[in-house]
Amino acid sequence: MTFHSFLIKYGEIGIKGKNRYLFEDALVRQIRYALKNVDGEFLVHKCHGRVYVDCEGEYDYEETIESLKRVFGIVGICPVVRKPVKELGELKKDVVSYVGEMYPEGNQTFKVEARRANKRYPMNSMEINCELGEAVLDAYPQMKVDVHTPDVRVNVEIREETYIYSKIIPGPGGMPVGTNGSAMLLLSGGIDSPVAGYMIAKRGVEIEATYFHAPPYTSERAKEKVVDLARLVSAYAGPIKLHVVNFTDIQLDELTIIMRRYMMRIAEHFAKEDGCLGLITGESIGQVASQTMQSLAATNAVCTLPVYRPLIGFDKREIVEISEKIDTYETSIQPFEDCCTIFVAKHPVTKPDVERIEKSELNLTEVIGDLMKTAIETAEVIRVEA
Repeated sequence: MTFHSFLIKYGEIGIKGKNRYLFEDALVRQIRYALKNVDGEFLVHKCHGRVYVDCEGEYDYEETIESLKRVFGIVGICPVVRKPVKELGELKKDVVSYVGEMYPEGNQTFKVEARRANKRYPMNSMEINCELGEAVLDAYPQMKVDVHTPDVRVNVEIREETYIYSKIIPGPGGMPVGTNGSAMLLLSGGIDSPVAGYMIAKRGVEIEATYFHAPPYTSERAKEKVVDLARLVSAYAGPIKLHVVNFTDIQLDELTIIMRRYMMRIAEHFAKEDGCLGLITGESIGQVASQTMQSLAATNAVCTLPVYRPLIGFDKREIVEISEKIDTYETSIQPFEDCCTIFVAKHPVTKPDVERIEKSELNLTEVIGDLMKTAIETAEVIRVEA
């Protein structure tokens, strides 16, 4: 069957009151971005509180669906057959033909749900329901009507054209990217941080990222792996500005917790420079030594921006499941280590004393200050998009 449009269903956007149009406009922008490389021509527009994707001519149906399934804010994608508005007899033929093509086995229960948005049409919604339901039963007597829990809901909307649809393909939910500010993701080559970026982007936050590179101890391939991960996340989050920081000199001299504190400082520098409202990490309580409650408090202490940790209560299995769903897992497990794994101490401190750390840092202020300045000034910026 050829579908001429997609009706886009959204969730939380519908409760935004007078500001709803802002979220709808953001959703339209994200859909247009998601479809820009898909074969075909698409008109994305709002109409009477609905968002539609109209397909102009031939297009790749599967690729279109996969692209829409990565747009945050969409909870359902309904493939629509559009027909000219016709008198009842012809409308019955269109609906019966649609049901026959969509459900050739013909043994489901069904319900017709008509909506007459075009008030010039000579029948009301209830009358249309009865007539179309009877036509489907006559054509497919093995099908049965169930008005409460039908297997199939045949939606017929009479507008400037007649819209017929019944299938709802689940979307990712969430909020359109860009509706809740921006934040800086500390991105590594592991499993966790790409998932953290995905989850924050799902709440409408635009993502930037900082990656700490430590040549020659980490290879160029490790850097490419992180760029690949950023690209996979950008399929959901939109274009990502990736800061690649040479962290070797700082990392050679410092303990794990002090190193993490300098990472947070550098990431926060870029975040403030670009107007981000917070930092994002992939940390989960107790997963490794640097993620105990005491260690997290020690790294938090250097930040003035809030630190968001969407995975904080997740176990590894739950994080892996999400990474597999968003296609980052196979890239994350490639055997190219980053600085976070190469420079882990044999006996890491799990309960660091913040006061002692701060005293140690005082002795390093001048040296580390110069190293940080150099790291920031020499950072490479890469624009990454799917």
